[in-house]
Amino acid sequence: MARILYVENHAIFAAQVTSLFLSQHDINIVPSLEAARQALKTKSFDLVLLDYDLDDGKGADLLPDLVAMTSCPYAIAVSSHDAGNLALLKAGANEICGKLQFSKISSVVSNALNRMPSF
Repeated sequence: MARILYVENHAIFAAQVTSLFLSQHDINIVPSLEAARQALKTKSFDLVLLDYDLDDGKGADLLPDLVAMTSCPYAIAVSSHDAGNLALLKAGANEICGKLQFSKISSVVSNALNRMPSF
């Protein structure tokens, strides 16, 4: 089981994704950059699923915070559009799983966990 921070401002979509594809993991869903930063201060996460278009900025703005962490979580770009995913990748995300491919998110997460030294 992985500890996942899911930064997504569409609560219903995030809840559906979690119940359909990621229910075996410990998921913390937050709707904004500010909430993500607060969560990162209080908990450690193995992975971050990061949307691009958020109400208080772009998901790419969070990636420097992740990279600066002593124990940087693996970041997966999960935007609905290619431009957002590419911007997240350029900013430091490890890989992409766009929303239109979310039926594959479970295997993307599993593959990421298998590559991580602590798992």
